Amino acid sequence: MPQRLSRGCAVAGMAGIAVVALCAVAVGMTSGCSNVDYYAQSVGGHLKILQAARPVPEWLADTTTPDALRKRLELSQQLRDFAVSELALPDNDSYRRYAELHRSAAVWNVVAAPELGLALKTWCFPVVGCVGYRGYFDRADADAMAAQLRDQGLDVAVYGVPAYSTLGRLPGAFFADPLLSTFINLPEVELGRLVFHELAHQVAYANSDTMFNESFATAVERIGSRKWMAERASAQAVSEYQMFDTRRRDFRALAERTRGQLEALYESAASDEDKRAGKAVLMQQMQDEYRALRDGPWQGYAGYDAWFARANNASLGVLAAYTELVPQFERLYEQEGREPKRFYAAVKRLAALPKDERRATLGP
Repeated sequence: MPQRLSRGCAVAGMAGIAVVALCAVAVGMTSGCSNVDYYAQSVGGHLKILQAARPVPEWLADTTTPDALRKRLELSQQLRDFAVSELALPDNDSYRRYAELHRSAAVWNVVAAPELGLALKTWCFPVVGCVGYRGYFDRADADAMAAQLRDQGLDVAVYGVPAYSTLGRLPGAFFADPLLSTFINLPEVELGRLVFHELAHQVAYANSDTMFNESFATAVERIGSRKWMAERASAQAVSEYQMFDTRRRDFRALAERTRGQLEALYESAASDEDKRAGKAVLMQQMQDEYRALRDGPWQGYAGYDAWFARANNASLGVLAAYTELVPQFERLYEQEGREPKRFYAAVKRLAALPKDERRATLGP
């Protein structure tokens, strides 16, 4: 499952969706060696990516650029222009540069939840608030944090994130979010979804409300991808996306159903021993249903094997952040006459409200 959506001043997280801190300023404000080390790897990792990025026109003019990459870069710029002209997303230098990372992910996220609960552990940072994940540019660092959390008895998941957004807060072309080798080869519509999603994070952001932020960006990516397919995509790209999206919907339905069953179990009056036994039954049931999907309707497609291999409370808990409020945002888009600028203005007004009032206004 391609994990996306993340954001951050200098680090990534969640697509993925992680906001991590005031960059170098935060280091001076934060005490404790572990926090300083964390901010340092965040700043250093982000700067290495920026240093590796070159403007897309330079890649296109370079005779050594492989033809396959050249075509993907050309497509990326068509999608980027579409994001501005048709979706009213920010017209800036984001995704106008490209970097080869020579690794499978831009960052690795660590998420954790209680053994008998789905609420994610949160970490809080200056300015951006609290988030339910930690992002690392080195997989070994992510694994080390995961080990510490497991020692505390938590369910933990580590997953790679191909892209992240800096929320458009760092000035200048050099600091703009670049295209990366970790996602440039996604199928056409999926590449568009990712770009639309990450740019949406630059439009509106609510401190300490991951679900609001990620659900909004997911709604924008869905709106944008539908419009792209209707107006620009080839028949082959649409067919490819429909097959991909069918499997994704099946996956989400299974994961959401299991999450709901676990939530009911954890909130019940059963003893912890009975909850553990019930959890094991439900997790096995989910695995069995997945294999039936994979070996049946999906015709052997194994792209979700890795997710199910590590599935636990943490990986199930994090899924809710991306989709829980999407129907409400899509409804708001319709209410605003399908006008992107009016829709974004309404979302910004919501983001400025206290969290409880924000959710009540957005509606069930």
